[in-house]
Amino acid sequence: MTDHPVIGISSYQQQATWGNWDDQAVLLPRRYVDKVALAGGLPVLLPPTEGGVAVLSRLDGLVLSGGSDVDPARYGAAAHPDAGPFYADRDSAELDLCMQALASGLPVLGICRGLQVLNVALGGTLHQHLPDLVGNDSHSPERTGYGAHKVSVAAGTQLAAVLGRSEAAVPTHHHQAIDRLGAGLVATAWTDDGVIEAVEFDDASAGAAPFMIAVQWHPEAGDDLSLFTALVAAAVGSRTPAG
Repeated sequence: MTDHPVIGISSYQQQATWGNWDDQAVLLPRRYVDKVALAGGLPVLLPPTEGGVAVLSRLDGLVLSGGSDVDPARYGAAAHPDAGPFYADRDSAELDLCMQALASGLPVLGICRGLQVLNVALGGTLHQHLPDLVGNDSHSPERTGYGAHKVSVAAGTQLAAVLGRSEAAVPTHHHQAIDRLGAGLVATAWTDDGVIEAVEFDDASAGAAPFMIAVQWHPEAGDDLSLFTALVAAAVGSRTPAG
């Protein structure tokens, strides 16, 4: 067994251009891989393929990465004109990964879309276009980059213990967010406009998942490694001793 815990990261499957090629590709922004590696994990990309949950038994932790909107049909809503595009294969693969990982007690870190996948998997719903709710683009001020905003973190939570503070300036790029919380989830961070920015399990649900934090912001795009370090530490602690 490698000394580094194996951390699976959900990835994209879509048209991409590189070199002389323009083709379907499985890809992920490198910063996810870099942050997991810097935290001491061995990153492994998980393509959105049918039956991908079979790999979970070989992983020590899971990152549900950011990306495109979850199809609102998954939570019983019609699509907003500004929502999408939607990718059915990725939705199916990540919803399955999420539920199986939680059921097995695998440490999980959800990032942006990953938080939304988690919430939908547990029966929650999403605000499909935040400018309609908050009246501005503050959660996604840059079309192809990251803005920043402050989040306030609830005291006594797993997230507060990991971050070590009650407020943080975080990288942001999202136009959707949690509306109704999924079963067993509790909000642990918010922006000043009241948008939920992080969740974890409530005390009654914590026994099934020793480490599960999901954030709406993009820690992979910032300098704070604490969420990745906490995931890797939980992954080491969750390993079954050889014997």
